[in-house]
Amino acid sequence: MIDLHSHLLPNIDDGSKSIRASLRMAHEAVEDGIEAALMTPHHMNGHYMNHKADVIRLTQEFQAHLDKEKIPLQVFPSQEVRINGGLIDALDNDDILFADEDNRYLLLEFPDDDVPTYSDDMIFNIMQRGISVQIAHPERNLKIMAQPDILFNLIEKGAIAQVTASSYVGTFGKKVEKFSEAIVAHNLAHVFVSDAHDLPNREYEMRQAFHKLGTNLGKQYQQMFEKNAEAILDGNNVEKLIPEMIVKRRFFNGF
Repeated sequence: MIDLHSHLLPNIDDGSKSIRASLRMAHEAVEDGIEAALMTPHHMNGHYMNHKADVIRLTQEFQAHLDKEKIPLQVFPSQEVRINGGLIDALDNDDILFADEDNRYLLLEFPDDDVPTYSDDMIFNIMQRGISVQIAHPERNLKIMAQPDILFNLIEKGAIAQVTASSYVGTFGKKVEKFSEAIVAHNLAHVFVSDAHDLPNREYEMRQAFHKLGTNLGKQYQQMFEKNAEAILDGNNVEKLIPEMIVKRRFFNGF
């Protein structure tokens, strides 16, 4: 498996706090079936600034630690970028890392409780540059939970979405689990990720999420998510199904 979203690099954001913790998390990733992972520290979110050159250097250093400890995990530099007024300038100044070497897939994060009013225009401008926007953990965004059509409109315009594996299996509670299931069932998500942190309930549950996905929607859907992660890492096209609108009343009735 490939994990496109994790916070393993030590001492640079709210993820791992030490190299020891990072190596332990890497062991857990491998035990969960992950062979390759993107290092996606927070960038430009008001608390953390993790510049491109720094993330590349730290990822190379971490890979050396993994190799020394004989942990079979391949890691690549990336960022989880908060949508903000300086993002276009950061792109122009070559301070943004992507999921792939061709600079096609950008991991974009909204505030936990909001989708800024300028998001549509900024995402349009980003996509006009040939960049595909990956929306991070929409299932935990309070504004999207209240107005699922926001996510539908973004996906319909060409964005793709990650769902955190732990959300899908219920680690963040029943409401988040049900909304995650709705996002996936309505073709509004394209990959599972760990979003692993060295925090309680922020562990690797990818294998469990894929098992549930296969049980709920079939092996073909499971394989699509797995192949999409590989496609994003390689800078290739992802497979998309026709997005469907989530009817909020049905969601809160638990389908």
